[in-house]
Order: sequence, then structure tokens, then C-alpha cells
Amino acid sequence: RDDKSYPYLAVTLDEEVPRAMVVRGKKRKGVKYYGPFAHAYAIRDTLDLLIRVFPIRTSRPGVFERARRSGRPCLLYDIGRCSGPCVGAVTPEEYRKHVEDFCAFMDGAHEPVIRRLQAEMAAAAEALEFEKAARIRDQLAAVGRVIERQQMVTERPEDLDVIAFSGDQLEASFQVFFVRRGRVTGRKGFIVDKVEDLEPPELLASFLENLYGDPEGPTGTDVPREILVPVQPANEEVMREWLAMLRGTKVAIRVPERGAKRKLLATVEENAREAFSQSRLKRATDFAARARALNELKDHLGLDEAPLRIECYDISNLGTTDIVGSMVVFEDALPKKSDYRKFKMRSVAGQDDFASMGEMIRRRFQRYLDEVGKEKDRARRSWACLASRSCRWPSGSKRSTGPASPNPASSRGGPKRSICCSGSVTRPTGLPSGTSAPSGRPG
Repeated sequence: RDDKSYPYLAVTLDEEVPRAMVVRGKKRKGVKYYGPFAHAYAIRDTLDLLIRVFPIRTSRPGVFERARRSGRPCLLYDIGRCSGPCVGAVTPEEYRKHVEDFCAFMDGAHEPVIRRLQAEMAAAAEALEFEKAARIRDQLAAVGRVIERQQMVTERPEDLDVIAFSGDQLEASFQVFFVRRGRVTGRKGFIVDKVEDLEPPELLASFLENLYGDPEGPTGTDVPREILVPVQPANEEVMREWLAMLRGTKVAIRVPERGAKRKLLATVEENAREAFSQSRLKRATDFAARARALNELKDHLGLDEAPLRIECYDISNLGTTDIVGSMVVFEDALPKKSDYRKFKMRSVAGQDDFASMGEMIRRRFQRYLDEVGKEKDRARRSWACLASRSCRWPSGSKRSTGPASPNPASSRGGPKRSICCSGSVTRPTGLPSGTSAPSGRPG
């Protein structure tokens, strides 16, 4: 996990003009908190929708005081995202009602808000105040979007955390869903390395200690009344007592067997498996992991050495025409796209995958053999030319059979080069001047 604490949506009820904001870190008295949420952007999106319905202040203290002194409201008032308490555009009683409605909505009292807005919209339309009715209609739509994000996942408005995990011998992926008042307010994912071989109950117990024992995490009063897990943690009774001490009241750790909670746990388990699969793909780029994978493949296939280069072939076609073969290459367990090739079939008529595969394999390895033969021939002619002492140095003078004059490049520490019929060839630096090179293939 990162070094940040969990974000909350906070309402500063202890201030003269309460403010809604996104906060992290320690809590203070007189402030009402909603959360924790997994991501700050999720809270900001929700807050942006809600202040269209409940136009309470979100500006910082400095901005608020400056607007109060100057008598000019900020931009949020002009675009309808604040009721303007800084300039007296709303009475303290009306503003306090906005704040109370906002908190009631966050507590789950959706129906009264919807009924009130519907009644106000109908009254505005009946009074032919169509602009006001359209504005209230937009507020209803915003409320609907917020409710869609916070659908009930339990039968009652209760607080609980749902924890699931998936992993292998090297690491594990944990997923935590935070359910507050029956709605999922956020989720958090963790990838943990296994420094020792732990059974699932022991692994879960260790994770719970880190999750709730973190001073920057959801501790103390944020420990929910109930925690849903796939297996009971090790030292179950000790864990319950410790969590109850943090919360101040009894905490239940349960493995749901049926109903909505079982479905919710299954969803979290699926998220944990998916997160683990993604982490494993990222881990595959690690050199050590790739080396282990190649050695495992060597053992499974009964090879003497690990396959450092792997070529894969396939045939594609449209009906009986446009038959194309493809080759993909992996070196050191990573794709080498520069060596990918396509083969258009030349001798195969009709749809015949076996014949097409045969042609592709023959052409690929025939070209490989041709290239190897050319390299051998070039090397043989180069060494033969050096051995015949008929090569000349770059200065243009022919080499004599006597002691050779030093290569001008040698005084600069560079490689000694000769020019022959096969082109420029670098002469082995370990070969003394005036010594014949061995005939035939080097080495």
C-alpha cells in the first residue's frame, strides 16, 4: 500500500458556517465523517453532485473570509454550487437546513429528499416557473446518480468490512470493501509479499493486524461492528478481543454461508483473484521470475537446457484464399517483436493447414541455413585472405613476407584491420604482427 491514509468526506459541524471537504489523517471533535473511501476522486465526484442539491460551502477558510470582507461571493456561488452564506445570500437557518439535509442524505435518508424535490418541481411547473422546475429536475438527476453509486448491498443499513484474498507461494492479493450504512463507500487493494510460508488463517490474521493496527488506517472507532472473511483468522478469540479494544464495543468476525453477504464476499473474492492475476503478469517481467519459468518449462519438456529462444507458428486464412503464416519469437521469456515474421503461402492450394505449416517451417529454416552458410563462407574467405599475406593495410601498401609495419590504428589502441576481397575484417588483437593467421575457420 502507499503511504497515504484513507480519505473521508467530512462536514465541519463545529464551525459557524459548516463546510464539506475531503480529508485524511487524524480526526477532530465536532466534525462528522463519512467513509473511509478507497479513492479521493470518488468522494469528490459524489460531493460535486450533492452540492448541486445541497448548496453548502466547500471553499477554504481563506477564500471564505476574503469573500465575506469584500462582499463579493466566489465563483461557486455564481455557478449555483454554493448558497452564498459569505455574503448573506441565505439566512443562517436556511443554510443550517441545507447542512442537515446533506448529512441526512449521507446517512441514507434518500426518500425524503427525493419526495421534497419532486414536490418542489411540480409546484414550480404549476406556477409556470419552468427554469426553476428544470433546475430542480437536474438536482433530482444528480441525486439519482449518487444513489446508483451507493446501492444497498446488505439487507439492513449496517457497517461492515468485507475482506478476501488470493495468492501463491510468493505473494498474495487482498481486497477490502468498506460498507457503511449498507452501501459500499469504497474499496482498497493490497499486494503483500510472503516472507514466510503461512496458512490462510495465519496470513489473514497478519493482514488484519496491519490493516487495523496502522495508525494512519481505519483504526479505533472506524473498526466496523462486523468483518466478513473467507476463513476465520488464526487466534480468533485474541483477534476479536483486540478489535473490540480498538472499537470500544464487540466486533464480530464471520464467514457468511448464504444470502446477500455471501454474494458480496464472492464479489470481493473475484476482485482479489483478478488483482492477483494482474500482479502476476507484472511480476513476469522480473528477470528472476522469468528464469524460474524457463527452468520449469525445461523440466516439463525434458530439455537439457532452458529454451532461451522460443518460436511459435500459426496459420490464418479467409476460406480457401489469403493463407498467411505467422511467427512470433520470445527470447529470455520476453517477446522479441523485431523477429516477428509473416509468410504468404506460395505452393499450397486451398485450405490445408498441415501443408501450409510445412511450407512455412521449410522456408523459415532454409533461410536460417542460408544465412549460416553465408556467414561461414565469409569468415572462411576472410581468414584465407589473411593467411595468404596478400592483404593490404588501409594505407595502400602491400604486406611483405618480412616483418610487417605496424598498423596505424595500433598506436591509438584501436583494433588492427586489413582489407581483403571479402571486405573489411578486424584482425584478432592477440595475433602478433608478422604472424600468419590460421587457415580455415577460426577457433
